[in-house]
Amino acid sequence: FTGSAFGSAAIWQYESLKSRVQTYFEEARADWMDKMRPQKRGDFRKQVNSWWNNLTEGQRTVTGIIAANAFVFCLWRLPGMRRIMFTYFTSNPSSKALCSPMLLSTFSHFSLFHMAANMYVLWSFSSSIVSLLGCEQFIAVYLSAGVISTFVSYVAKMATGKFEPSLGA
Repeated sequence: FTGSAFGSAAIWQYESLKSRVQTYFEEARADWMDKMRPQKRGDFRKQVNSWWNNLTEGQRTVTGIIAANAFVFCLWRLPGMRRIMFTYFTSNPSSKALCSPMLLSTFSHFSLFHMAANMYVLWSFSSSIVSLLGCEQFIAVYLSAGVISTFVSYVAKMATGKFEPSLGA
């Protein structure tokens, strides 16, 4: 999984760089068109755009991860989703589904405090780590760390003989 994650991140990084270079040249040609376009309306939209544009690249990257974690957290609160959540969003070596929970449990938190603390820490170091690695490599590290830590959890559960499900990486 880790090899695939980093290989995909390298391809994504190359395509992103290529897209940025193409966009730069297209914008240089189309500068004069900006003066002719009408301005977008809506105060809320302007506020959201202003907030988004003031974020660092790391904070923008982590915003997606935080949104995914918040979405999964909300799914845990829906009674009709409990069975699916226990099957695919908890890690348990005695489960029929072994591979997908290794990744999906990374986004799973049952306690609001646990999720808020994890997301705060992720937000606080996101700018520096993404500036060091790039957003593509950071996402590869994040997902790989989740899968590897779940695998270590499987090994620990097998060694101790405790096969109860657990959440998180």
